[in-house]
Amino acid sequence: MPKLLSATIFFFILTGVRGQNADSSVGQSNIASKPYTLKKWVDFPLTTAIAGFTIYNFSQIGKREGTSAEKIAGLKKEDVDGFDRWAILPYNKSVDKASYIPFYAAVPYPVVFFALDKKMRKDYLELSFLYLQAMTITGVLYTSGVHYFPRLRPLVYDAGSPMDVRQSSNSRNSFFAGHVALVATSTFFMARVFADYHPESKLKWVLYGVAAVSTAATGYMRHKAGEHFPSDILVGTAVGTLSGLLVPKLHKSKLIKNRKISLIPYTGPASGLALFYKL
Repeated sequence: MPKLLSATIFFFILTGVRGQNADSSVGQSNIASKPYTLKKWVDFPLTTAIAGFTIYNFSQIGKREGTSAEKIAGLKKEDVDGFDRWAILPYNKSVDKASYIPFYAAVPYPVVFFALDKKMRKDYLELSFLYLQAMTITGVLYTSGVHYFPRLRPLVYDAGSPMDVRQSSNSRNSFFAGHVALVATSTFFMARVFADYHPESKLKWVLYGVAAVSTAATGYMRHKAGEHFPSDILVGTAVGTLSGLLVPKLHKSKLIKNRKISLIPYTGPASGLALFYKL
C-alpha cells in the first residue's frame, strides 16, 4: 500500500465520564457523513414560495384564451425562424400519448428508488424534499415561460392539424418543453444522488445513461407530435438537467466534499469523533 501521511484532529464530545456517550458519537458521525445538508430556515420557505408562484402561473395560464381561426388563417411558416422552421409538423395524437409514458414513469422514479436502496432509505424524507425542491424549481421556470412568453406550437402552423387542436389555448404553450424538463430533472437528479451515495459503483453510469436516453426520447416524441420546436426542447433539456444536478450539488455536506477527509467514531480517554485528512 502507498504510504500516506495523515494529520489527525480530534473533536471530543465532552461527557465528563470516560467511555460515556459512545453511541452518541456514532450518531453524530452518521449525521456528518450524510451526503446532503438541509438549511431548514432557507430551504423550506424558499421551496414553499417557489411552489406558490408556480401555482399562480398555472392559474393565469388556465385563463388564457385560444387562438382565433382568423389569426390561424394568417399564419405563415416563414414567420418561424429558420432554426425551428424545419420542425413544423402536423399534430400526431398517438405520438403525443406515447410521450407521456416516460413523463409518468419519471415523476415517481426517485422516490421509489430511495425506498429500495438501503443507504438512501435512511434519508428518505430529506431526499424526497430535495427532489421536491428540484421539481418546483423546474416547475416555476416552465410555468413562467409559458405564462409570460406564450408561443404557438409547431402544429398550429400546419394545416394538417385538426382545427380544434390548433385553436386550443394549450397550443400556445410551446415555450419551453415541460415534459422534457421534468423528465430530465427527475432522472438526472436520481443519477446524481445515487452517485453521491455510491461513488464507487459503476451503476451510476447506467443511471446517467438512463437519464440521457429518457430525456432525449421524450424530446424526440414531443417534436414528432408537433408539440415543440427544437429550441423549446433544448431549453427544456438544459433547465431540467441543471435543476436535477445542481440541487443535490448545492446541498452537499461540507465534510464529505473533499474525499481526502474521513470522519470516524473515536473512543479513548474521552468519546468523540476523529477527523482524518490525507496530506
